[in-house]
Amino acid sequence: MDDFDGAVEQIITPVTHDLGDFKVHRALPARERTMVGPFIFVDQFGPARLPPGKGMDVRPHPHINLATVTYLFDGAIEHRDSVGSHAVIEPGAINLMTAGSGIVHSERSPQSLRPDGPSLYGMQTWLALPDGKEEVAPAFDHVPEASLPLVEDGGTRARVLMGTLWGATAATPCHSPTIYADIELGAGASMPVDAEADERAVMLVGGEAALDGRDLAPFALIILRPGPGARLSSASGGRVMLLGGGAFSTRRHVFWNFVSSSRERINQAKEDWQAMRFPLVPGDDQEFIPFPKVPTTVSYP
Repeated sequence: MDDFDGAVEQIITPVTHDLGDFKVHRALPARERTMVGPFIFVDQFGPARLPPGKGMDVRPHPHINLATVTYLFDGAIEHRDSVGSHAVIEPGAINLMTAGSGIVHSERSPQSLRPDGPSLYGMQTWLALPDGKEEVAPAFDHVPEASLPLVEDGGTRARVLMGTLWGATAATPCHSPTIYADIELGAGASMPVDAEADERAVMLVGGEAALDGRDLAPFALIILRPGPGARLSSASGGRVMLLGGGAFSTRRHVFWNFVSSSRERINQAKEDWQAMRFPLVPGDDQEFIPFPKVPTTVSYP
């Protein structure tokens, strides 16, 4: 995949974290690249079916200066946070949590799904907040499926999750220019990749697909060059995520769950979490994730 006739700028092979019951493919941040538009963290997890009686339990942990976006293909996740939000996300909807000046949240499999073993398959991404908005008040938005337009063309179904694509606009709030879409290609179907955003990338998350006739490797993040059009197609059916948006003019740093334009702000957040100065999560305040000795999520250098 070195030559895509000029359409591809870069290919990022994700790091795979095997968590036992399921795998996580992390494409950003990477040594080769930190961001695509506002996207500074891109995780794809599953598909997986957890053993009966078990569930996913991401204990309360903090974030600053970013917004998290959770989107599921299968399963359900129960969200709670320190501003008092409580929501269960299911396929077709978006959870957008704006950390801003600081928030704590937990993500767990709903208790009702644990006896049979919950499914887990989806995406979690982080968006860096732009200059002047990094310290906005924390907030949470649950955007239902009905507010995320579906664009259909022959054997293709594309759900617009953020921003405006193919003439349709999602209701999801955007802190900076952002595009995000879930594209399902039927057998023999094809679809053009919208070329309006400064920075764009695609990721094959299910089935098989090609970009301008060249096969996509599963879970690799394919960064497209600015401007040129490109076309997605599939012989037997596939699912592709499209993401990107406006390029950032100032650098963002990542360390553990913290993102900021200022390393000093990240250091302050580290101290605040270790000193337990972040707020608690109502309904889930008995556990927390301690600050790690060696974080697995960092930007380079």
